[in-house]
Amino acid sequence: CGQDRIALVMYNDRYPEMVIAALKARTVPVNVNHHYTPREVTELLEYVKPRAVIYHRALGAKFADVLGSLGADLLIAVDDGSDALDIPGSVTLDEAVAQGDSERRVAGSPDDLIMYCTGGTTGRPKGVLWRQSDTYVSSMVGADHESATDIHDKVRRNEGPPWFAVSPLMHAAGLWTVFSGALAGLPVVLYDDRNRFDPARVLRTAERHKVGMMTMVGDAYAAPLIEELHRGTYDLSTLYAIGTGGAATNAKHVTALLDKLPQLTIINGYGSSETGNMGFGHNKRGSHRETFDLREGGTVVSEDLTRFVAPGEPEVGWVVRTGRIPLGYFDDADATRKTFPVVDGRRVVISGDRASLEADGTLRLYGRDSLVVNTGGEKVFVEEVEAVLRACPGVADALVVGRDSERWGQEIVALVETRPDASVDISTLHASCVENLARFKAPKEFIFVDKVRRLGNGKADYRWAKSQAAQRALT
Repeated sequence: CGQDRIALVMYNDRYPEMVIAALKARTVPVNVNHHYTPREVTELLEYVKPRAVIYHRALGAKFADVLGSLGADLLIAVDDGSDALDIPGSVTLDEAVAQGDSERRVAGSPDDLIMYCTGGTTGRPKGVLWRQSDTYVSSMVGADHESATDIHDKVRRNEGPPWFAVSPLMHAAGLWTVFSGALAGLPVVLYDDRNRFDPARVLRTAERHKVGMMTMVGDAYAAPLIEELHRGTYDLSTLYAIGTGGAATNAKHVTALLDKLPQLTIINGYGSSETGNMGFGHNKRGSHRETFDLREGGTVVSEDLTRFVAPGEPEVGWVVRTGRIPLGYFDDADATRKTFPVVDGRRVVISGDRASLEADGTLRLYGRDSLVVNTGGEKVFVEEVEAVLRACPGVADALVVGRDSERWGQEIVALVETRPDASVDISTLHASCVENLARFKAPKEFIFVDKVRRLGNGKADYRWAKSQAAQRALT
């Protein structure tokens, strides 16, 4: 990556502007999950090595020690209405703009990069490197244009109600929503994510702005929105679609939304930071789709990664994408080789999901084949949580799994084996997790077991662990 990187430690407000500014300056914007702990952000920024950091003041207070000692050439503080002090050495956004050269024109290139940091199938966060032109076509309802004039014409002639990006923009799916709407010539409303998700505020905002389409993150958003729709009265007559992505949405929540808002189409998006936005499932009242229509390049390869699976074949293989895909992971050649192999002469990106192709060419998903739990739209690598638990005094072993949850889609559950005569309580385990990890990574339940079961080769028996977690949910 020959371009300078700009880390964005920001809420939704002004996030799109800073992404655009970074791209126009031919630098690489890099998302930072502000739910992370200072330790996690330190690890991420040591990996990314940003030349500059743009941060909201309240988040600057949370990460002051991290950002202050980072050694970045430039720290830019963005006003968020808080009374937090700027990190020493920072300049305000207004000062940075005033110091800039407004007459200077920088000629960009379609090959300029954008980086999406993800904790997805790769374990600890890695930076996925996309060419701007590729992410535009793959994930922002773009196309191959002869010139930018085609985009300008599309923006000028399009009219319609606003899109409402409720999802966090620090995740790729949220950012794709914003740019898909804006590049289609539609107004885009941003959700104020400085506070916890508030379904009443979401619905009031959608009503006030006469929103046409809004996004959410799976069950974690769907369940409280449905509860609020039953409690309150909202005029959502302009709302024609809800797009859900970043986590699975239970069919019963889809049905409940359609019962309350029968004019809706629920659009289940499928994709990842590595694959881009590669598929959609459309659900209407009385018509529930269990498969996804694939976008260009989306397909399935055989389990042994030697060939492409044809529609209608019974084989359950790996979901991949060809064509406009990322260059790879930043500064990680080994992970790039594993995730971006060549199959039958074509370079692909492997999503980590198992699936088959129906006879009509649609995708039927069977689940993720890696140790990642998607909880409330956040991806958690279970081995990271296990490492924290095993480090706790009195803990002999621990396994962490995901369990189906109406509230979160999946919830984190820990199975803990204590040492003989040790006294370990749940509050201590939970405190250790939230001290060392982002709060969303902390288990929702801790189950004490006599012995953590492992296989003969020493590997964890996750099938047993998931069974134990599921049985506990039934008691």
